[in-house]
Parts: sequence; C-alpha cells; structure tokens
Amino acid sequence: RVRDTPEDICFEAPANAIALHPARPLLAAGDVDGDVYLYSYSCTEGDNRQLWSSGHHLKSCRDVAFSQDGQKLFTVSKDKCIHILTVEEGRLETRFPKAHGSAINCVLPIDNHIFATGDDNGGLKVWDLRKGDAILEARQQEEYISSMAVDGNGKILLTASGDGTLGVFNVKRRRFDLLSEPQNGDLMSVVLLKRGKKVACGSSEGTIYLFNWDGFGAASDRFALRAESVDCMVPVTDSIVCVGSLDGVIRAVNVLPNRVLGCVGQHLGEPIEQLAVAPGGQLLASCAHDQKVKFWDVSALGTMVVDDYRRKKKKGGPLRALSAKAPGTGKDFFADLRDEDETGAAVAGSGSDSDSSD
Repeated sequence: RVRDTPEDICFEAPANAIALHPARPLLAAGDVDGDVYLYSYSCTEGDNRQLWSSGHHLKSCRDVAFSQDGQKLFTVSKDKCIHILTVEEGRLETRFPKAHGSAINCVLPIDNHIFATGDDNGGLKVWDLRKGDAILEARQQEEYISSMAVDGNGKILLTASGDGTLGVFNVKRRRFDLLSEPQNGDLMSVVLLKRGKKVACGSSEGTIYLFNWDGFGAASDRFALRAESVDCMVPVTDSIVCVGSLDGVIRAVNVLPNRVLGCVGQHLGEPIEQLAVAPGGQLLASCAHDQKVKFWDVSALGTMVVDDYRRKKKKGGPLRALSAKAPGTGKDFFADLRDEDETGAAVAGSGSDSDSSD
C-alpha cells in the first residue's frame, strides 16, 4: 500500500538530530546515547529500512549533516569529537578527537572540503579536510552556538548563539566580521530566505527576527508567534519556513508578509528537536523526545499565495491544519486561507520592511 508519507521511524532512545540526503531517500539520525543510524525511507508501507548504525561516539550525538555530494556523513557529539562516516557503509573515515574544548553542538558542511562546527562555549571552528585541521578558530559569542547557515557562495557564515546574538564570519578571508545586537532570548535557529536577501533567526521567546543581508548589526523586523519558542527552522520555499517548538507543534510561517499559515504536524506534548526537508521540498521530517521521526507532506506549501491584505481573526483560535496528518484536519482545509490566516502578534517594526524588491 502506498501512503502519502513514509511511516514513522522509531528509536530506542530519543533522537537529537536528523538530516535528509540531498539526492536520495535516506535519513540519518543521531541519538542521546551517541548512536548514529542511516535509514532508507519510502511511501510504500513497510518499506523503511535501517541500512547501518554506528556507535563510535561516547556521549550524546548532537548533530548530523550530509556532505553536499551526499557521500559523507558528519556527526558531532557531547564527547567533543567530530566523526566523518561513509554514507554507503557507515565506515568511520575521519575522526577529530577533542576537536573543541567543550561539547560540540552543531556542524555545517560548506563545500566538499570545508565544514564548520560550533560548541557549547560559543566557540566556532572552520575545518579544511585537505589540510586535516581548522583554518579558522573564533570565540566571539558568550553562549552555545545553536545553529549555522552559509550563503550560496560559501563565503559568509552566520552563527546563532544562546547569548542572543547573530555572528558573521568571512570563511574565504578566515576572519570574524561582526556581531548583531543581542535579541531577547536565546537565538536557536538561523536560515536564509528571499534568495539570500533576508536572514531569519528563531528565538527561545517565540519570536522570529529578520535581518537584511547587508544589515546584520540590527534586526530589520520581528514577528512574535503564538509559540513557546522557535527551536528549529527549515525553509520549504523562498518565503515559507517550517518551525518546531517546545510545545511539539510544527508551524508553517510565511515571512514578509509575516503570517502563521497553520499547523503542519505535531509530536504530542514533546519538544521538537530538529526538522529536515527532503530534496524537492515535498516532504518534511521531524524528531522529538518521543523517540520517533515523523514525516509530513508539505507539498501544498509550494503553491500557497499569501496576500498583504488580511482580515482580523479572533485571538486564540486553533491553527489551521496544513497536512492530512495535522491535528484538526477537516475537508478542504485550504479554503478561505487568506481570510482566516492566524496572524502572529506583529511587534514594533513589523510591516516596516517592504518586500517590494523581491
């Protein structure tokens, strides 16, 4: 039987991190015991398969990421080690022991040779596999590096930190450029939108801060969601991101004009740890403390049009269901979308940032 989405993948321990392969239906996951798994997934019932597992990390695996060519898998851990595994066999190819002075929190491949890692103490390192060592080391932020993003040229690296700042580094020139003003709460996630012209950061206070590409010193706009936090965020289109929160709800949010479009899915009462989008943007995967990876059909988000115009809606109403598995799904749930968008509490400056250049 063919389903709309693959079946849930269940783990023996909570998965902290997931990544989807850039070209094939493969999912990597790292769990709190330090184990890393590779699964193939399929919409055919009973067709998800574990391909291999690796137990090389001594402590919790914090992040996993595929190389851009899809041949390697990067994993980082609380044990301060970086591992690079072959995707085909799960063989440990390269290991950087004691790569950082404190637990490593995130990893981001920049090209097929260069990747970045961020730790619990605000430390950033950029590594070159050809040299086998770090080519840039910096500690400009006071708290953990939660998330990283890089521009399409692999030149400018952005780091979101628990101290509320966005860090800007020039990878090509191997230097630190600047820090943004501190925002309210920890910055938990960072993504590029609007063909790289806008940067969105999610905070632990439930606010999305927007920066212009050439204006990282101060946020140009902010948008408060009715969510406890914006812990993780992935772009599905050039204007729409899916965000995961402490309340277990995955929301679809349009940026400029700023709208909460509705609910894509939910891990009931379990904080969302990470989100990943499959190639083509049709499928979203999520992991949470319930020891499951769930899949959501987000294909409809690609055809959504969001008007500047909006009618006022009563506060506190339920989120509109945006996928067949989302809570509260009813028939024809896209009808009247523009009339009944849930609008976030737009805070100072909201709407001041025109999107006319897009």
